[in-house]
Amino acid sequence: MEFTIHHQVLLTVFGLAVFLGGIANKTGFCTMGAVSDWVNMGDTGRLRAWLLAAAVAMLGVTVLEATGNIAIGTTTFPPYRTANFAWLRYLLGGLMFGVGMTLASGCGNKTMVRLGGGNLKSLLVLVVAGICAYFMLWTDFYDAVFGKMISATTIKLATSQALGDLTGIGNTLVGAVVALAIIGFAFASAEFRSSKDNILAGVAIGLIVIAGWYVTGGEMGAKWKEFADFADTKPLRVETQSYTFMSPMGDTARYLMNPADTSLVNFGIVALAGVILGSLLWALVSRNFRIEWFNSAGDFVNHAIGAVLMGIGGVLSMGCTIGQGITGVSTLALGSILTFIAIVAGAGATMKFQYWQMMKDT
Repeated sequence: MEFTIHHQVLLTVFGLAVFLGGIANKTGFCTMGAVSDWVNMGDTGRLRAWLLAAAVAMLGVTVLEATGNIAIGTTTFPPYRTANFAWLRYLLGGLMFGVGMTLASGCGNKTMVRLGGGNLKSLLVLVVAGICAYFMLWTDFYDAVFGKMISATTIKLATSQALGDLTGIGNTLVGAVVALAIIGFAFASAEFRSSKDNILAGVAIGLIVIAGWYVTGGEMGAKWKEFADFADTKPLRVETQSYTFMSPMGDTARYLMNPADTSLVNFGIVALAGVILGSLLWALVSRNFRIEWFNSAGDFVNHAIGAVLMGIGGVLSMGCTIGQGITGVSTLALGSILTFIAIVAGAGATMKFQYWQMMKDT
């Protein structure tokens, strides 16, 4: 079989994802954990790592666009900068995802990391969330449940929803200023500056997201798209993109229904596999691989409900804590920022409710 540019892109994406999985496992990078630390203990270390990753990715995208090495535009997957500003979609989906990831003990990326480390609870989350994402992406479920409501509340903008375009200032200046301000905020904490793991996680994951944009939106990406245009069977989702983890769960479910059709294997599917493998390799090297299972029926139910909310909410909001909170935010898209806020609000409110319930029962 000929080793094409399509295979080169997928192999590169897979390799970067292996590194992402290993780094996330090694450093304890967890967006749900970041919210939990902040809400329950006032510890902002992992939250600053998350923000640092977004800022590094934003700065990288800003530089790559300014130098003409990539063009994000409005036709990425997902369409972060689309002029169709579906504010309700971002807020409702983000809230659902925030609640869901709290019940399921982790976001989409953390589900892969935990699974690689031996946590079989995450296998349930992956399966259930993947099925729900499949229904949102590949059936009439989204149109039937959300279509009219989202269409009725969508605002058609005169330009893209990138902050630089909306303000007229330009994405180069806005991206540089916002990214440097967030980096300054992250490092303003002496405790954060002393945490090598948090710094490593923020910088490395931000760089991996930049690499995803560069691979698919640069010279290699142009050759990839040209190959797809002339392919007898066009591969799925050959578009400018970077790392996100909810729609790939739905794409994986679709592929597993017809595994002989390799045209369905895309960026997201190999990214999922890479994160799991990277986490597994680190868990084995560090001797932290542990098989975990549910400790009660209630634990099982919570994870199952959380997975449903993640699968539906993650596709509705067009991304997860990585896909919108880092990759989407790196494009300066207003919808990504709204989703980030909604996810944090949903997760924080759920944690407060769980704490109240626990205290009430004691």
